[in-house]
Amino acid sequence: MLQTERAISDAIASVTDEKVSAILAKWLDHAASLEEETITIRRHLHRHPELSFEEKATANFVYLELLSAKIFDIQRNVGSGYGIVAKIHGAAPGPTIALRADMDALPIDEETDLAFKSETPGVMHACGHDIHTAALLGVAQVLQANRADFAGTVILIFQHAEEVKPGGAKSIVEAGHLDDADLVFGIHVNPSQAVGTVGYSLKYGSAASDTFVIDIQGSGGHASSPHTTVDSVVVAAETITNLQTLVSRLSNPMDPMVVTVSSVDAGGGATNIIADTARIVGTVRSSSAKGREKVKVHLIEIAKMTAIMNGAEASVDYHDGYPAIVNTKSVVEASLVAIEASGVFTQTIESNAANGAMMNGEDFAYYLQKVPGAYFTVGVGPDASDVPVATYPLHNSHFVANEAGILSAMKLFLVVLSKHLKVVPHD
Repeated sequence: MLQTERAISDAIASVTDEKVSAILAKWLDHAASLEEETITIRRHLHRHPELSFEEKATANFVYLELLSAKIFDIQRNVGSGYGIVAKIHGAAPGPTIALRADMDALPIDEETDLAFKSETPGVMHACGHDIHTAALLGVAQVLQANRADFAGTVILIFQHAEEVKPGGAKSIVEAGHLDDADLVFGIHVNPSQAVGTVGYSLKYGSAASDTFVIDIQGSGGHASSPHTTVDSVVVAAETITNLQTLVSRLSNPMDPMVVTVSSVDAGGGATNIIADTARIVGTVRSSSAKGREKVKVHLIEIAKMTAIMNGAEASVDYHDGYPAIVNTKSVVEASLVAIEASGVFTQTIESNAANGAMMNGEDFAYYLQKVPGAYFTVGVGPDASDVPVATYPLHNSHFVANEAGILSAMKLFLVVLSKHLKVVPHD
């Protein structure tokens, strides 16, 4: 065995770009041959969505698909739910690279005309996780069939509960499933990108997503005698105005941040009653860890001090959400070299503060806190073909993805792997 591994090591050392390209071309051809199958898988998943921490049938489906691909190194019910971690081992020891797809759906009533629309009332794959899962299952087939082409191990993570905090990623990391990984990669569909495009960020791939609830206690009374009350509505209005300084004066303009008050609730009774309580609900989206903590401290102080200044009291319930995705710049750059050289994609698009960095929350961030890696977006919007695709945003009941994006996602994973695994040439 040692002689075999030594021979493989010598062969790897002599690999040329042409040999890598030839092997990648074989993988991509194999992926293309699976396109119809992966679309069928996606449609099955889309028809049978399951909410976060409830993905039992989805996980079982994934497990059976892996077995049918003759992948047997599988762990089920990993982390805090129905997550699955499978491994594919190459021809010899080498780098260990993890790939992640999320499996959960959203509590949304689907309003599309798709023949395979959700059959579960109130639940829909409106965020493309069905596409992520189908694409990774296709990649699994390609890798398992071509194990002789690479040295190393690929970890396939089919993650539960991305949509609901605390999410599934953190528990998978805490359970040790990335302890041996050298790199980790994730993808997400983007309906604002045309099929064939790849989105990337050299730094932030998403924002930290925190939430807050501010409860204001004033002293109500009759509207004809405001001087005898502490008007919680006025305190709420002043608090909201003061919160605007969190971004304009406290955050670094080079690190994207958004503070949003999403609802205000006060009064609601007769027109002549001054409300004694008010509630402000909102979210903070931030990129840098330092800015995130700074804004949290000041938000709590602003709420409490504004209330005190008006003779009221305020309590703040602040929930830390997922941290920001912080990509490893060198890994992104190395991957982009392979992506652009492959000739597979029409365009690479950088996401940054100037053109609108992704400010959604994503628990893929926990993987990148553990090991280096990168998070890419894949276009599922309209392309130059005759495929009619209406562009709706993610988490919309009318969201429809261009299914050509499934093959694009498969190819993106394979191109990135061809760059970071050790390719084994063989005649």
